[in-house]
Amino acid sequence: MTLSPMTDSQKPASPQSSPANKDNQKSDLKRLLGLITPHRTKLLLAVLFMLLAAGSTATMAWLIQPLLDHVFTHRDRALLNSLTFLTLGVYSLTGVFSFAQSYVMNQVGYNIVNDLRVKLYSHIQAQSLGYFQKHPSGELISRVVNDVSMIQSSVTTVVTGLIMDLGKVAGLLTVLFLQDFFLAAVGILILPLTLYPIIRFGRRLRSLSTTSQVIMASLIRVLTETFQGARMIQSYNMTGHEIRRFANECRKNVANLMRSVTVKSLSSSIMEIVGGICLALVIWYGGHSVIENESTPGAFFSFMTALLLLYEPLKRLTRLHNEIQQGLAAARRIFGTLDTEPAVISPPEAKTLPTVQGEITFKNVFFSYNEDRPALKGVNLTVKPGETLALVGPSGGGKTSLVNLVPRFHDPSAGATLLDGVDLRELDLTWLRDQIALVSQEVVLLDDTVRHNIAYSRLEAPDEEIYAAAKAALALDFVEKLPLGLEENIGERGFSLSGGQRQRLAIARAILKNAPILILDEATSALDTESEKLVQAALDNLMRGRTTLVIAHRLSTIVNSDRIVFLKDGRIVEEGTHATLMAKGGDYRRLYQLQFAESDPSPEASQDNSQPNTARKEGA
Repeated sequence: MTLSPMTDSQKPASPQSSPANKDNQKSDLKRLLGLITPHRTKLLLAVLFMLLAAGSTATMAWLIQPLLDHVFTHRDRALLNSLTFLTLGVYSLTGVFSFAQSYVMNQVGYNIVNDLRVKLYSHIQAQSLGYFQKHPSGELISRVVNDVSMIQSSVTTVVTGLIMDLGKVAGLLTVLFLQDFFLAAVGILILPLTLYPIIRFGRRLRSLSTTSQVIMASLIRVLTETFQGARMIQSYNMTGHEIRRFANECRKNVANLMRSVTVKSLSSSIMEIVGGICLALVIWYGGHSVIENESTPGAFFSFMTALLLLYEPLKRLTRLHNEIQQGLAAARRIFGTLDTEPAVISPPEAKTLPTVQGEITFKNVFFSYNEDRPALKGVNLTVKPGETLALVGPSGGGKTSLVNLVPRFHDPSAGATLLDGVDLRELDLTWLRDQIALVSQEVVLLDDTVRHNIAYSRLEAPDEEIYAAAKAALALDFVEKLPLGLEENIGERGFSLSGGQRQRLAIARAILKNAPILILDEATSALDTESEKLVQAALDNLMRGRTTLVIAHRLSTIVNSDRIVFLKDGRIVEEGTHATLMAKGGDYRRLYQLQFAESDPSPEASQDNSQPNTARKEGA
């Protein structure tokens, strides 16, 4: 098992300072802030608490001057008592306001993340089947889980930090300028010197963050592959190889994280150096002012307190720039996914049919996954209502591609697929898929009860219909032997059941749906002979009275079909009943002889026993 090549959407984008890239950043930032709009009331409340907390911090710096100049110099006990209670009150209010803003802002942040995660998941689920074939599940999981979590940090932390820390900076700068305008101005002039390296570091951090997201998606992809393929991995003794592969991905992640730590640490170190320069200037200049009686000790220490308190919010603001860059990297990937329109959608004025006869027509259908490799080439075919049509032929002949057009997993590149004479692209997509039941070789079961897995096609179905569906699918016998019956949890992908049992549950699910059109895609190919007989009997129950498209490699399962179509290289090369095709002596007969060479040396002899199953039709 190896990872598929990295797609363009997975490759880390190197942030450039081009006008287009800057426009994208502005657009992404605007959309990020737009996520807050539904929560603006709570956000305004959080902003109020932030400003109150910021004002309390500036007040503490201001109180230093009267404490030193009046209380200690003039020994004013009354003022000391007042300042003591005032300090207690200010700190208490700061604590209350800080808690309130933190609680409200995090509530806003978690709700934003929840809304975005649900929106992203819903958008991905609405994509056509081709989208899932192009994007590995690990990458999509990483988008929904990892990238969205990074958005939370950007929205909540950045918004909180910008408002609260800017409020603190504004209040403390006011104190600084009131105490010593010249010295405050000198300190402010030094700060712009730090902006250039911080911006450069931010761009680098955005690139590293994008790479980190790609690596995390790769990690999740490896985990998904290896956990789902545990049986194959152990059978080939590849456990050690997979551990080394996972460890290698983890090392890449650590190396990239350490590069991010380097950038963040350098940014912080620059602020430390700048802070030290400012503090040294203040001590030298302020100390001389006090010695020369140009300033009071209270004013000096009030200025120092405000400067020291200013240092932390300024450091946080530089870190916020890094947070913004990481958030923008995640946002670009998320918004890129959200901006991907589904390839298959309902038309603006979608139709539904009052009744479904079940006639399916393929009218000069062409289809291609890649432009240079057409899968279907001008297919013309009509399936009559209630008819069982079998599709056979070599692998890659176009069988699955053809049936996938019926539920509109894909749309034709040219031509049209019609239901009762109406182009499928004119019909409501949800309604259309309600008319189709699908049973495939790869049975998908949920980690839930037997009841829920059968009822997945009609969640509101009553118990008696669920029992009837299980009975018709010949599943009730083994279901009743389970310790909890229908309430038994069958585990992830139904691992506690045999292949035949899983297939019969899938058939029960299709029976319960009671759709007029049925697609059977290799429904018995992975089963042993005994299980195949049971499943085939269950399928016969399911096929009664329905228009059925059957894909089968085992020709023994389709000899009684009303009609058989042989597809090769995307074209229909033969068409007819089993007996007719055997008599032609073409591709179908050669394939039949190849399969039954050992068990039936004279395939012609089987023709008399291979007539269409009229009994099934009569019972329809």
